[in-house]
Amino acid sequence: MTQSTRFNGPARLLHWSMAALILAMLFIGVAMVASLADYGTLVALHRPLGLLILILAVLRLANRWRRPPPPLPADLPPWQRRAAHASHIALYGLMLAMPLVGWAMLSAGRIPVAVAGPLVLPPILPQSPMLYAWLRELHTVLAYGLFGLVLAHLGAALLHGLIRRDGVFASMAPWRVRRPAGNL
Repeated sequence: MTQSTRFNGPARLLHWSMAALILAMLFIGVAMVASLADYGTLVALHRPLGLLILILAVLRLANRWRRPPPPLPADLPPWQRRAAHASHIALYGLMLAMPLVGWAMLSAGRIPVAVAGPLVLPPILPQSPMLYAWLRELHTVLAYGLFGLVLAHLGAALLHGLIRRDGVFASMAPWRVRRPAGNL
């Protein structure tokens, strides 16, 4: 597999790092809703991880702009090309929107966004209980959307890696994937 058919190293590193962070955030979010006993600890993890995801998403978009992804296989049906394009736009949108909505929600609730130690982010919205409630609901809805997209993304990766074996999964794999002799 040549370098032009693989994502560059920073893209792969950011992808897999963010995959782990996003999965952790989804599980932390579920645990926050389910456990009042551990809520403070979970929130203390959730906020800085959300900020880290926001920063990494911006870096990832900058890298993608500088180093476009490898092309999809020529034999991929047009509807799958459109679905791949739309799902990536939605994933990037949610990776940016989720932390920003969380930050906005906390700002509207006049809840400090502690990052680490004394470092606290400034509020980005004025205090408003109504806006806080609306943003909290939006954050939840977006989280469900992100979870659904992650599942769809995983399904597509498995389709490409196990069934089509067309190099799409291999292009983002953190390791070199050897393609079978019949798929050159």
